Amino acid sequence: MAQAILKIKHWGNSLGVRLPSAMAKQLDLHANQHVKLTVEGDRIVIAPIKETLGNKLARFDVQRHGGEAMTTPASLGAERF
Repeated sequence: MAQAILKIKHWGNSLGVRLPSAMAKQLDLHANQHVKLTVEGDRIVIAPIKETLGNKLARFDVQRHGGEAMTTPASLGAERF
């Protein structure tokens, strides 16, 4: 089991710790990735959230993103329907 002793620092009005790069690589974590924090007894557990197509589609907002992805005419070339 990998371990590290870290110091909690101020980050704006919040608190934060920096994850060592070796641990981040071990779990394939990257900047701007979403993680889930849970409190289990006297521990804080950080779990990565793997991005799936289902997650992305669930966040798709037709009003915000303008509806259809391609608003071009039905025929772009020699295709036949």
